[in-house]
Amino acid sequence: MRASRTRSPRVRAGLALAAALPMVAGALALGAPAADAAGHDGGRHALLGTKPQWATERADQGATAGSAGVTARVYLAGSDAKGLADYAKAVSDPHSAAYGKYLSPAQVRARYGATPDQIARVTGWLKKSGLTVTGTTDRYVTVTGDATAAERAFATGLHNYRKGGHTYHAPSATASAPASVADAVLTVTGLDNAPRFARHHSTELPPPSPVFRNSGPFSTYYGSRTDKNLPSAYGTKAPYAIKGYTGKQLRAAYGAKNWTGKGVTVAITDAYASPTIAKDADTYAGRNGDARYRKGQLSQVLPKDYTHIKDCGAAGWYGEETLDVEAVHAVAPAADIVYVGAASCQDDDLLDSLGRVVDGRLADIVSNSWGDVEANETPDVAAAYDQLFQQGAVEGIGFYFSSGDNGDEVANTGTKQVDTPANSAWVTAVGGTSLAVGKGNTYQWETGWGTQKAVLSKDGNDWTDFPGAFNGGAGGGTSKTVAQPFYQRGVVPDALSKANGGDAKRTVPDISAVADPNTGFLVGQTQTLPNGKLGYEEYRIGGTSLAAPVIAGVQALAQQARHGIALGFANPAIYQRYGTSALHDVTDHPLGAGRDLAVVRVDFTNGIDASKGTIVSLRSLGKDSSLHTTVGYDDVTGVGSPAAGYVSSYRP
Repeated sequence: MRASRTRSPRVRAGLALAAALPMVAGALALGAPAADAAGHDGGRHALLGTKPQWATERADQGATAGSAGVTARVYLAGSDAKGLADYAKAVSDPHSAAYGKYLSPAQVRARYGATPDQIARVTGWLKKSGLTVTGTTDRYVTVTGDATAAERAFATGLHNYRKGGHTYHAPSATASAPASVADAVLTVTGLDNAPRFARHHSTELPPPSPVFRNSGPFSTYYGSRTDKNLPSAYGTKAPYAIKGYTGKQLRAAYGAKNWTGKGVTVAITDAYASPTIAKDADTYAGRNGDARYRKGQLSQVLPKDYTHIKDCGAAGWYGEETLDVEAVHAVAPAADIVYVGAASCQDDDLLDSLGRVVDGRLADIVSNSWGDVEANETPDVAAAYDQLFQQGAVEGIGFYFSSGDNGDEVANTGTKQVDTPANSAWVTAVGGTSLAVGKGNTYQWETGWGTQKAVLSKDGNDWTDFPGAFNGGAGGGTSKTVAQPFYQRGVVPDALSKANGGDAKRTVPDISAVADPNTGFLVGQTQTLPNGKLGYEEYRIGGTSLAAPVIAGVQALAQQARHGIALGFANPAIYQRYGTSALHDVTDHPLGAGRDLAVVRVDFTNGIDASKGTIVSLRSLGKDSSLHTTVGYDDVTGVGSPAAGYVSSYRP
C-alpha cells in the first residue's frame, strides 16, 4: 500500500494503499446424507457453507424468479481428497519421512485429480437438471441456466436477500449434491451473486492512475535528519521519514549476503496487468542499484480477456504488480519472476490464476498481495482455495499472502477479525514491521507495524491530539473458522489461539517483514501526470503488500542456499526456526521498555505538489490497534522477521 493514499476494492492487501479481495481459506467438508430444507428426500450430500450467513430470515425478500439467470462453478473433489491433504502435510513437515518428496503436476493429477468418470457423472447430473455446461476443466465444471434449474440441481430454493443496500439471490438452505456424485463434488460457487459485479467484457485496460508524489524533506537512512524546530515526541526529536528503502538496504537488513535467488522462480498473482511493467521495472533497477533484468527473467502469463474493470479499479492494480515485481527483484535480483494476472479481482478469476501456477508448475514461490476480511469468506470458496494450496504443497510450491493493513479490522469493519486467504492453514501469512536501517545499511531494529497519526498544530508548537488516532497496521489475530494447524502447536500461546473461546484456532501471521509505509520501499511506476501525459515517477510505498514480496524474495534466497531444493509449503520449516538466531524476535519497544518511537512526515495536501500546501504529521510506531508485538510469537509479526542467519539456516 502506498505511503499515503489508499487503494480500492477486492483488494490488493498491502500497498499502504490497500488491497484485499474477497477470498477464502478454510476447510469445507461434504456432510452426511440428510434430507434438505427444500423438501427433497434424503440420500443427498450437503455442500456445507453454500448458504451465506447474510441470507437471514430478516433479510429475506422472497423467492427468486424462476427465470433469473444463474452462473455457477461445480468444483471437483478429485479421486482422493483426504490423501491429498495428508500428503501435503507429510511432504511439508521436516519431521516426516516424506519431507521434500514432491510430485509433478502429472503425478498429482494421476493420484489425486478428478477422474474421467467423476467428470462424466457430474456433467450428466447438471445437464439432466436443465443446466447448460459451458466449460469443463480438471478442476471444475461451469454451468449456466435459470434459477429453476439451479434449484433442481442443488435441491435448495433461491431467495432474494437485502445486503448492504442491495438485493442479491442466494440459497435459502444448504445446497446439496445427489449421492451418485457425492464423491466427485467438492463444492459449488455462484449460487449467491452478492460479491459479483455486473459483468462487462473488454480487452481494453484503463491508463495508469494519477501520479502520487511524496513531499519531503526525507531522511536518507533511518534517523539521519531531524528538525530541531518541530515539537518533541516521547522526549526527543523524531526524525523525518526515509525517502524509501531500496534493494541494498533490504538485502542488508534481512541477511541476503551473497545469495541472489539464482535458479529460483517466484510467481506473483494479482488482477489485470500493468502495460508498462517491463519498462518500469528495468528503469527502477537501473536507477536504484539493482541488477538489470536478463532477457526473459521477467515474464507474464495473462488471460485472453479482462472483466469487472471498473468495479475492481483495474488501474489501481498496476501499482500492486509494480511493487511486487520490484520488491522481489530488489531482494532476489537473480530470481526469475513470472507474473500471472487474473481476469478480474473476483474469486473465480483469482483461483484460475493460482490454478495456472499449480497446473503448469510455473514457480516455486508464489507472492499474493490481496485478500479480504474473514467475515466475507464462505466455506465453499475456502474449499476451492485450500484444494489448490494443497496441490501446490504436494508439488513443492509455497504460497505467501499479506496479512492485511487494518490491524484487527475493528476500525475498518467494526468487528475484530483476520483477513483471508491469509487465514488458511495451507499458506504462509506475512505480517508487517516498521524497519530501521541505519548508516551503512546496518540493521538497527524493527517493531510491529501499527501507526497513530497526529498533525502539527497551526502554531507549530505541538502535535494535535498526540499521539493521534490509529492510522493503519499489520493485520493479525485469531481465525473464527480455521482450526489450529499442527505447526502452530506449542508455539502460539493459548491466549491467542483460544482468543475466541473454544478450541485452538489458526492465528495470523506466521512471519513478517517491512510493511510500514513510513519506513517503506521506494517504487518506480509510470503514472498519469497532471497534464494528462504519462511519466515515470518514484514514490515510497508500504503495507503488507510490500511484506509479502519481500518475504517471497528472502525465501528465494533460502531456496538457493538449499542448493535449489524447493522449500514448498514453508510454515513447518519456518516454525522449526522459532526461538533461534535465524529470526529477529520483534517487539513493541525494541529500544527498551518505555521508549516509544515516531517519525515525521511531510505530505503534499493534494498528493502531487505544493500548490495546495503541505501537511506535517507525526507517525507513532509500534501501536497496532488492539494487537501487540511481544516477546515470542505474537499476532502482528508471527515468529518474527528474517535475521542475518535465516537464509544460511537452510543450507543442507
